[in-house]
Amino acid sequence: MNFDFEALRTNGIKINYLYVCERKLWLFDRGVQMESNSDKVILGKLLGEYSYPREETKEVLIDNLIKIDIVAEQEIREVKYSDRLSYAHKMQLLYYLYYLKKLGIEKKGVINYPKMRKKETVELTPEAEREIEMALIKIKEVLNMEKPPSVIKKPYCTKCAYYEFCFG
Repeated sequence: MNFDFEALRTNGIKINYLYVCERKLWLFDRGVQMESNSDKVILGKLLGEYSYPREETKEVLIDNLIKIDIVAEQEIREVKYSDRLSYAHKMQLLYYLYYLKKLGIEKKGVINYPKMRKKETVELTPEAEREIEMALIKIKEVLNMEKPPSVIKKPYCTKCAYYEFCFG
């Protein structure tokens, strides 16, 4: 299969949203961005800002597409508030590792959950690369839909910034 990364590359939050909710992904892409009013998102941003104060390289923006929370010599790290959506977090970090690899940079990844005093190590394997490529194709499919995907009630919907938009 011929995979055109340049045509499909996107920002990390869209990878995350693909695994959380395709409807949220579609709405976010169309400029319906509810996160600025979300207490959970604000708490997450504050946690990212004030955790790991000794780290020198924080919030690195690459190609105006991906924003990595912490860049260290051997690894990149994402700081997350809770592990409730850990698979989406893992896929977002794998995408960052994949993106960096395309730029000729190979690192390991770590997801930090400082509030929980927990961390998860993430490594880009050939299988993970294939899954990222499939995710990029799926994102394009979702974003090309004329209408947003249908509402699918998930256990975490009530805590989502888009809850009122979808169910109100």
